[in-house]
Amino acid sequence: MILASQSPRRIELMREAGYDVRILPADVNEAPLPGEDPFSLVDRLACTKAATALRAHAEPSEVVLAADTIVTIDGIVLGKPVDAEDAHAMLRRLSGRTHTVATGVCIAQCAEDAPRCLGDEPPISFVAKTSVTFYELSDEEIDAYIATGEPMDKAGAYGIQGAGGRMLVRGIEGDFYNVVGLPIAEVVRRLRTL
Repeated sequence: MILASQSPRRIELMREAGYDVRILPADVNEAPLPGEDPFSLVDRLACTKAATALRAHAEPSEVVLAADTIVTIDGIVLGKPVDAEDAHAMLRRLSGRTHTVATGVCIAQCAEDAPRCLGDEPPISFVAKTSVTFYELSDEEIDAYIATGEPMDKAGAYGIQGAGGRMLVRGIEGDFYNVVGLPIAEVVRRLRTL
């Protein structure tokens, strides 16, 4: 199986679930299309990554799994912060409020008899959504969290599985692992259908 992602969290979740994955990230343009809503964006990105990896690397009958996670609030997508100031602004926006973490997942399989995989089989795709509520945060708390270095490579400038979960999050409604980066229980169930 190919995992079209270099996310350490996704790799760990797939391996913990018992899958032997080849890590072959797909580099795609992640800019939203004009008028595209956040959930359509994350679904399209996951499917584009899966199709790219499928065509470039998959062997006959091989499965490709791709995912993309976003944080959205007020219709705005919060990506990975570019610097500490950007991280501070994101965390300030999330402070005391509920936001949505959405992960688009796409599972594609190469045709069994394909000499070169062209993605003939229809992919399985879905978007998992989890609501996350933050405590009201002071500037000092935000700065202390940023000082851990954890926010810099994560959508929305926080990681629920680390210090962010202990320092920022008041509660969640939905799949915890979706916030980590992959709704692994649902992924496993979808993979069983192949």
